[in-house]
Amino acid sequence: MISFKPKQVTKKLLSVLPPRARDVLEKRYGLGADGATHTLESIGQSYGITRERVRQIENYGIQSIQKSEVYNEFESVFTEMQEIINKLGGGIVAEHVMLEELSSNQDLRNHIYFLFVIGHPFYRSKESPAYTHRWYTEKKIADTVEQALKNVKKSLNRDDLITEEEIINRFREELIDLTDKYDEQILKRWLLISKDIASNPLGEWGHSASPNVKVKGIRDYAYLVVKRHGSPMHFREVAEAIEALFSKKAHTATTHNELIKDERFVLVGRGLYALTEWGYSAGVVKDVLRDILEQHGPLTKEEIIDKVRKERYVKDNTIVVNLQDVNLFKRHSNGTYSLSE
Repeated sequence: MISFKPKQVTKKLLSVLPPRARDVLEKRYGLGADGATHTLESIGQSYGITRERVRQIENYGIQSIQKSEVYNEFESVFTEMQEIINKLGGGIVAEHVMLEELSSNQDLRNHIYFLFVIGHPFYRSKESPAYTHRWYTEKKIADTVEQALKNVKKSLNRDDLITEEEIINRFREELIDLTDKYDEQILKRWLLISKDIASNPLGEWGHSASPNVKVKGIRDYAYLVVKRHGSPMHFREVAEAIEALFSKKAHTATTHNELIKDERFVLVGRGLYALTEWGYSAGVVKDVLRDILEQHGPLTKEEIIDKVRKERYVKDNTIVVNLQDVNLFKRHSNGTYSLSE
């Protein structure tokens, strides 16, 4: 994607500096032979000076390069880098996305990053609670994109999961003045600027802090598996699906224990679990019977079986047997059942 050799450019730019300023910049930005970056504190300790003094030397070095004649020799390089930001992100792009696109070599990325730091045609917005580090060439576009990302986040409930197509559509609606100018690939890169919204391992989008997106353990993977399946699953099937979809080792017993403890799941049959959000109620069959009769009043056996089967994957006979508990249920002369007085 780039036509110049970053290491050669940085070497020539650094050559205008006195030894200590050059050494400070090489260490700060990982431009040395080992590619290691150093903190202000560690550099200060090596020179016996304060971290603030190191910062002053760093700023002096950058400003000296920018004012040098050598800097002007590379005007075409900085113009090309400006075009890269426009090509990748239409004027604004997340720093990590840009560097990943330009090189897979961390050492080379350090040199590219340094050139962005000293370049005049583009600007860097520092990381914030809502956004990652990003580079932009047009402030108006940057502001519009960031506000649109904030509005998309507001449109999501905390544990919502939506498809990539849906998140892009919502994003488009917030970018009415820009969407005609930029393709879907750029919109996807803009989404990566936000720290509030993200995608999970299945490519579904939601709040980045939600366990449905920021997947940490077996119970979170189990949730994604059952949700994707769309109907109740046996805990053994859940464990197998976790390993198949995510290449994560999921012991059957561990998976079962996690399903039992997590309120997002409800037992609806022998070893079968559904998602609570689907409307299934917790409890044993008698609890379900009590809830149904309390809500609907007297019902026939057939009506009760029909309603219970929507809540539990159990045999009809199991439901009938539970109805025989005279302490909880009463059978009337017309064949209907109600709660005992």
